[in-house]
Amino acid sequence: MTGPTFWEYVQQNQVKLWTLTQQHLVITLVALAVGAVVGIALGVLAYRVRQLRGGIIGTAGLILTIPSLALYALLVGLLGLGALPVVVALAMYSLLPIVRNTVAGLAGVSPAVVEAAQGQGMGSWRRLLRIQLPLAWPVILTGVRVSAVLIVGIAALGAIVNGPGLGVLILDGLRRVGSPVALNMALAGTLGVVLLGVALDLAFLGLGRFTISRGLRG
Repeated sequence: MTGPTFWEYVQQNQVKLWTLTQQHLVITLVALAVGAVVGIALGVLAYRVRQLRGGIIGTAGLILTIPSLALYALLVGLLGLGALPVVVALAMYSLLPIVRNTVAGLAGVSPAVVEAAQGQGMGSWRRLLRIQLPLAWPVILTGVRVSAVLIVGIAALGAIVNGPGLGVLILDGLRRVGSPVALNMALAGTLGVVLLGVALDLAFLGLGRFTISRGLRG
């Protein structure tokens, strides 16, 4: 029995594909937002407290080495099935590039600029928020961009714990190996993840053009 071609499958399932793509994008962006807030905060802490720097960056790096299936399984035991363990896992995986780039960006700010701000009576937190973080933003944004591309692929495995997104298609295709639509389902899900990753990468390039002044662009 011959099934539909790939393009026929895409045309017949446009609504489903679009819905799953939207779900995949939302769960990725939510996790990235959580990871960015936590990662930047940890990066600031690591920059300001040198004694903690190695431990914070090392821990973030260690998290990234944990196999995603193992982390999902651990989080399911704590948080149950669904979107929540997927968001938490993705946020954890996003930390290393963001933390590391936050530290690097802050370290790259000219000490003369910081001293000038201090001479004008700015306190340490005011200097951080008004001078150091804005100047470090191009490097920080690069870390966020790397994390976005990283976790959009890992998000597909969230289907194993009943998470939403394009991974549902890939998993269903694997479950139906031997059926006429199995390959089309897996291929549609995989291509969807790849295209979404490319779109996110381009979106962050555009965001950089809008949020980074010309003088700071490399």
